[in-house]
Amino acid sequence: MPVVHIDQDSDPNATIVQLSFGDRLGALIDTMKALKQLGLDVLKGTVTTEGPVKQTKFFITRLDTGRKVEEFDMLERIRLTIINNLLKYHPESSTQLAMGEAFGVMAPEKKLDVDIATHIHVKDDGPKRSLLYIETADRPGLLVEIIKMISDVNIDVESAEIDTEGLIAKDKFHVSYRGAAVNSSLSQLLVNSLRYYLRRPETDINSY
Repeated sequence: MPVVHIDQDSDPNATIVQLSFGDRLGALIDTMKALKQLGLDVLKGTVTTEGPVKQTKFFITRLDTGRKVEEFDMLERIRLTIINNLLKYHPESSTQLAMGEAFGVMAPEKKLDVDIATHIHVKDDGPKRSLLYIETADRPGLLVEIIKMISDVNIDVESAEIDTEGLIAKDKFHVSYRGAAVNSSLSQLLVNSLRYYLRRPETDINSY
């Protein structure tokens, strides 16, 4: 199963992007070139093997500032660029990715029921922030939509860990409200709003 993982937390100076797909990898140089076209600098790239799965890992920063990527719209562009690159060089992955329907040579064999696939949880992660976990059916632009929804209820997103596992998006966000962990009533509002929107992707986000 294709997996794209974006990690903002593990390295203080770089955003880590990891790609794995069975025992095959997207061409390292081609993926690095695609990232550089986004105005990013690839500090280093590594290839490791864990059992039958090979993984490519990139440490990236913004070319203009030399800092890790903080903008969530850019993180979504990185995610989509890597998935498009994967579809280009490994067309057999098309049937295992939600993006395969729009950009691949063949749509996924099965489609997820969004109601069943969507799970959202919030828990405290210390006195100053909370951890928001979202699992839902993947689609283009999903990360930007989620960030907008969180911002609409006046909650701040401090960092994110973004996973695309086949047809599923599994994202973690460190969030806070006025410098503190999100209280139970606001957490419930956030969960309800996200669940309502994610289960109805055709709904206008401004209709709230």
